[in-house]
Amino acid sequence: MSSTAITFSEDQAEAHDRVTDMLRKAGVDLDSGVCLPAKDSDARVMALMGKAGSGKTLLLSELVKALEGVGIEIVSGDYESRKASDSRTLAVLAPTNKAASVLRMRGVPATTIHRIIYKPVYDPEYEKVADWLTGEGDAPELEDLTEEALARALASYEIHKSIPAALAAAGLRGSDFITGWKRRDEPLDIGFVDESSMLDAKQFEDLQEIFPNLILFGDPAQLAPVGQSGQMVFDGIPEKHKLELKRVHRQEADNPILDLAHALADPQMGFEDFENMVEDISRRDDRVVYAQRVEVDLMARSPVLVWRNATRIRLLNAFRNVHNAPLDSLLPGEPLICDGLELPLKHRKKRLDLEARGLIKGAQVIYLGPGRKPGFSKLHVVGAVEPQVSAASIVKIEKPDEEEPFIPFAARMGATFLHGAAVTIHKAQGSQWENVQVFAPDLYTAARMGRIEAGQPLWKRLAYVAITRAQSRLYWVVRNRLSKPTGELRIDDLGGTPAPLALEMEGTPDL
Repeated sequence: MSSTAITFSEDQAEAHDRVTDMLRKAGVDLDSGVCLPAKDSDARVMALMGKAGSGKTLLLSELVKALEGVGIEIVSGDYESRKASDSRTLAVLAPTNKAASVLRMRGVPATTIHRIIYKPVYDPEYEKVADWLTGEGDAPELEDLTEEALARALASYEIHKSIPAALAAAGLRGSDFITGWKRRDEPLDIGFVDESSMLDAKQFEDLQEIFPNLILFGDPAQLAPVGQSGQMVFDGIPEKHKLELKRVHRQEADNPILDLAHALADPQMGFEDFENMVEDISRRDDRVVYAQRVEVDLMARSPVLVWRNATRIRLLNAFRNVHNAPLDSLLPGEPLICDGLELPLKHRKKRLDLEARGLIKGAQVIYLGPGRKPGFSKLHVVGAVEPQVSAASIVKIEKPDEEEPFIPFAARMGATFLHGAAVTIHKAQGSQWENVQVFAPDLYTAARMGRIEAGQPLWKRLAYVAITRAQSRLYWVVRNRLSKPTGELRIDDLGGTPAPLALEMEGTPDL
């Protein structure tokens, strides 16, 4: 058990015991502290589910601490020694960088699924530095790294526990020490997957190939991945391997945002009743705002959440118009959403580079300015450990009532982006922001249509997901109006380790 004095509720204690029993069968006994070498055995999969506020993250965090306490090694995806090891391993995963960063802010060493599926290949010389930093070798002697540079690397590693960040602190770029990426061809050990309601069938299959011991943490009230007919991956797991946390825990003070989310479970709650409840709570608690307009200043860092794509396009164009954004370029500080990669098969290595640095579909980024080459952009990847990258970019600005998007600039191929001032609620899953604006007229439209998904009115599922994206304050926007900005877009508030890897393709000047 964790050294922290934690009092579990009855259902949390049962879940902890169930996970502990599963791990004991895998040779890891948290009660006795015995950790046996891994053996080939039948795969074990468990789903631990619960709505927002039910204590899933607390339970995950305590289990991670307990596993570290018995000597389990945490696998981050940054670097893995080639030296043979009998140590047991744990990887804590999330589908997106933003979801992983939410866990990291709570002290859980999480990484993305992509970062585990694909491994970096290190130059042998710098692999010696990585082994030294992780305590598996002596300090190396390299011509291009002084003692002062190695000291900077060690100081960085002790703070961030990231090999790429440490080598960047020594003055190296990623292209100096990472020679490529390859798909993992050997299994790991124990995998915890948060936000597993976002997993599609292919990702679940990949994870089962890598982890013989897999535990999914997810919210059954969220929206299923697009194209899966309302089904989530844990729906197919046998009932005896599933457990749902029913009790909703309070924080030190009642949380009005969670109150609203859980009020949606009442089958008698109609849309008008719910909106009246929002307005009533807003009079008593400033963490809920019954807003008459969209606040444009908030859109630069947290998108307005909408249901309809047409609403999204109108809002993002309104955002650009009030900031007097030019048609042929982006302003530094404009938010973008990665919409995928447009790269041919011959550039598979570069695709892995982009994905490993966080530029996967759905990633949120902030535009920092043009890159050194035409069509390249300097970007801040929200939630990434090393967030600043330079990448070949294709930026698409969608226009109302126009079938084809406007492209202010583009490389011939690379990472594609849509504007991120507004996003659909589906794409917002797995992310959280301090302040969240929900465009209520869209949900009213869904309510009037009477659509049902997985036995629940669609508007309630949409509202639940949208509301639970807010960490501190919820804005329930009831009118189709937009405020004026109080100032210019900014980038000076973006922190993070500068990118050690510029994603530029040498020898391919057209990219």
